[in-house]
Amino acid sequence: MDSNKKLGLIGRNISYSFSKKFFEDKFQKLMLKGFSYDIFDLNEIDEVENLFSTPELLGFNVTIPYKEKIIGYLDELSDEAEKIGAVNCVAIQNGKRTGYNTDAFGFEKTLLLHKKAHHTSALILGNGGAAKAVKYILDKHGISSKTVARTSELNFENLDKETVRNHQLIIQTTPVGTFPNVEDCLGFPFEGLSNEHLIIDLIYNPNYTQFIINAAEQGAKTVNGYYMLEQQAEKAWEIWNFQKK
Repeated sequence: MDSNKKLGLIGRNISYSFSKKFFEDKFQKLMLKGFSYDIFDLNEIDEVENLFSTPELLGFNVTIPYKEKIIGYLDELSDEAEKIGAVNCVAIQNGKRTGYNTDAFGFEKTLLLHKKAHHTSALILGNGGAAKAVKYILDKHGISSKTVARTSELNFENLDKETVRNHQLIIQTTPVGTFPNVEDCLGFPFEGLSNEHLIIDLIYNPNYTQFIINAAEQGAKTVNGYYMLEQQAEKAWEIWNFQKK
């Protein structure tokens, strides 16, 4: 078998990744010989240099904690990746490394599928690479937002139920509650939630995080990160194939 088209995912502690199975199923469905998708678990971002020297590497996805750190290793960024300041998809063509942000695309599709007219102000929980893509899309759609993070002015210590009541769109972008730590949950005033609230938790494994379970108990509409993940992966596939031609 001519296994000369390599794709993959870089991150840290990512053995549980959805992407490998997603892309291997895709290769099978499209009857593509000679494609492989591997997991590259890097302890430090500088290990990515070894990956770049891999022959026939078309590109790779990027996940926690390297979505911002990867930028220093790239030659060029798409407009969106530049504005967002985070990259989750890298394409390599003729040795040139270009960074894209397909998280924004995936999140936008999820948001537009579920949001109602009254979802005009949002709280973004977390301030990593995914949070940046979320903010970019909220800005694009004229939805005002506040960031809640450990180090921000509004944080998990001082966030009160009043603030939650007044922001009816909540996007959970932190990895807290991801498999295998499924019991973990952010400190959050769930009693501020109502059935007017839409909660989007970007985690997809487990399907129902403790955060989603607690929010649903308050009557909020809840959505996990699976559709976003699928959509951003499809977009990445499109980018890599466009590069190939």
